[in-house]
Amino acid sequence: MLATGIIEKLRTWFPDAEIDFLLRKGNEGLLAHHPFLHDVLVWDKKEGKLKDLRRLLHLIRANRYDKVINVQRFTATGILTAFSLASEKIGFDKNPLSALFTTKVKHVISSNDHPKHEIERNNDLIAHFTDNKVFKPRLYPSPIDFGVVDSYKQSPYICIAPSSVWFTKQYPADKWSAFIQQLSSIYRVYLLGAGSDKALCDEIIQACPGKTVINLCGQLSFLQSAALMKDAVMNYVNDSAPMHFASAVNAPVTALYCSTVPSFGFGPVSDASFIVQTTEPLVCKPCGLHGRKACPLGHFKCAYTIREEQLLNSMKVKG
Repeated sequence: MLATGIIEKLRTWFPDAEIDFLLRKGNEGLLAHHPFLHDVLVWDKKEGKLKDLRRLLHLIRANRYDKVINVQRFTATGILTAFSLASEKIGFDKNPLSALFTTKVKHVISSNDHPKHEIERNNDLIAHFTDNKVFKPRLYPSPIDFGVVDSYKQSPYICIAPSSVWFTKQYPADKWSAFIQQLSSIYRVYLLGAGSDKALCDEIIQACPGKTVINLCGQLSFLQSAALMKDAVMNYVNDSAPMHFASAVNAPVTALYCSTVPSFGFGPVSDASFIVQTTEPLVCKPCGLHGRKACPLGHFKCAYTIREEQLLNSMKVKG
């Protein structure tokens, strides 16, 4: 999703260009009916990973692109780039195949002292033939997507995406419930996620008697979720994919950072963006660039020392 800012910029600079986008199978729904894309290429990594990689390489070579732009640092996409037969093969210097690229761009890791967002890193790949202006990511839910969620928008509502692939990135269920208990009764609360998140959301709801909380896990597509988030009073998310859904439709978003920190360069970029994390000086935070399956020290203080009023404050600031 954070690479979609490149699509926006290339469309502005080269309105007549045909732009294709390659992604992993399972994510192609994000770009359904995208108005600026000529084709979406899908890599099926689960069914014959290498065989499908060869298929994609054959297709890419046959298309003879003017430019292939690789936003990743992985070997597989390095192969597709290096042997693409494109006139210009662009990628980061940290890709294992970068020696075979025609244009190598330095990959800069973000830090507290020198913050750099992922959308800025992605822009570095095309700055040499455009300019340094960074375009925000964007998704395009269709009128049908908006129609699916229209009935949920009849009264003020808040969306919460409580799950994460990584335990240490996920605000605990009992903390979500405690927060919901403090919300005004004027708000409906919609819980978003995959079908596999349904049990977690049911647990949250059971701890919120008297509150209007609706479990939508597994009921909405990616773009339908984004369409619902767009008009929410506020969207509460972990440091995970739903944060980028909100950013890509410029929806108000409050991002909770447990074990990670926004200075890694993957924070929200909506106009109304808020960061919530512990105010306690924990020497163990962050405990890594990515999430972990469990707190290494067993206490998970980076999550449990976040206060409910911190979450409520973002709505007060937004007004």
